[in-house]
Amino acid sequence: MVGYPPIVSPKGVPLLSQNRQFQWFSRPTYIYPMVPASAATLARAAGHEVLWADGIAERWTPDEFDARYASFAPDVFLVETKTPVVKQHWATIARLKALLPSARIVLCGDHVTARPQESMAACPVDYILTGGDYDFLFADLLRHVADGAGLPPGVWYRADATGAGGIGNTGPHELNHDLNTLPLIDRALTRWDLYSVENGNFKYTPGTYTMAGRDCWWGKCAFCSWTTLYNRWRTRRPEKLLDEVGHLIENYPVREIFDDTGCFPAGRWLREFCEGMIARGYHKRVVMGCNMIPGILTQDLYSLMARAGFRFLLFGLESAAQATLDRINKCGRAKDIEQSLRMAKRAGLEPHVTCMVGYPWETRAEAQATIDFTRSLFDKGLIDTLQATIVIPYPGTPLFDECRRNGWLKTEDWDRYDMREPIMKTEMSDAEVLELTRGIYASFLTPRFVARKLLGIRRWADVVFLWRAAGRVLGHLLDFRGKAARRKPPS
Repeated sequence: MVGYPPIVSPKGVPLLSQNRQFQWFSRPTYIYPMVPASAATLARAAGHEVLWADGIAERWTPDEFDARYASFAPDVFLVETKTPVVKQHWATIARLKALLPSARIVLCGDHVTARPQESMAACPVDYILTGGDYDFLFADLLRHVADGAGLPPGVWYRADATGAGGIGNTGPHELNHDLNTLPLIDRALTRWDLYSVENGNFKYTPGTYTMAGRDCWWGKCAFCSWTTLYNRWRTRRPEKLLDEVGHLIENYPVREIFDDTGCFPAGRWLREFCEGMIARGYHKRVVMGCNMIPGILTQDLYSLMARAGFRFLLFGLESAAQATLDRINKCGRAKDIEQSLRMAKRAGLEPHVTCMVGYPWETRAEAQATIDFTRSLFDKGLIDTLQATIVIPYPGTPLFDECRRNGWLKTEDWDRYDMREPIMKTEMSDAEVLELTRGIYASFLTPRFVARKLLGIRRWADVVFLWRAAGRVLGHLLDFRGKAARRKPPS
């Protein structure tokens, strides 16, 4: 069994799967979890009976999930976790162990990669897979359980079957797996349809995800939780991704594909992929989106991407202040951002930017400068959408370590690392940080931007997308409405 137990909270829907920055969303958003889906595919290919059970995307109650768990009675259950919900998962594992003591429960994800001993001590989990290649590790673990094969590096385990014995591990994880050997993901098995509509990255639905690489060729951003998972950049060959795109086009009613590699490969790899999309005619049958770093591509590459069927480019802006970008070790320079967006728009692409507030060293005036910058980008017609978040220092990241050294952490209660309140001490109050986050979402409301969008409507899909986007903006304004900021402060 591979999946996600439901997490019931008045905060909303947990955006847990395939996510570098956890949030509770007022409006449901589901991201197709590529690595767990790969793990399920590898398990089935090895001859195991596999059940995909995403209780979050299915909107099951805990009782409904438990009933399916008891009925299927898995020998092994793989669960991806993350810092803000790890304590809930500890309680869930204890409950499931009481329900079915013989089942082996396996945790993976960035939090348990950073702090495996913590979860082994806090709950009766049987195994923890560290690092980001937990699809490969899960396949090795199944061979161990079924046939007694040795465990690979990167696995924590209990020394006896009762769960009461000592804890062992096989050493640090290794990222030496060849991604080109992975089979095409079994989308039917892993219920791709659950994630095909409720997703702000899709203008045309149904949509789905791919991953050309793990994870980002820069891989040094101090705040990114996936630097804990992936400290070595690897990609599949361009033709492998092209084959997957063709498989999706021929077998599923997919209209848009977003590649969730931390940054899409650039240079020769990108050129070969785009030329392949055109040569195979895929650019006429599906649109593409991806993550990209500003200041990297030339105008001719942006134009080639547009000809190859790309629509949506997600840029990590994070801050308009170069001093902050330097401090978080962000690739790209503040002065390059506007020019990159201008080139992308000139090519006919639709750029999206992500911004963050709540850095411990930033003043309100510096944070306001980021809002003013995003407003100017909207007003100039250089971006179409954005995402605003509060900076959260996840365990295992350089930012978390810096916060500990400097005494910036307000708490290490992981439940509160859920982006509903600032966790780091800043010169601003919590209410001010939340207000600034809402201000970023409201920054698009310039008369020129609204008029441009209305005049740009050409088809019914444009109307639907704008309606959905407006709903998501309102939802995000609710997400940062500030209730969490009124909690009793930590002692």
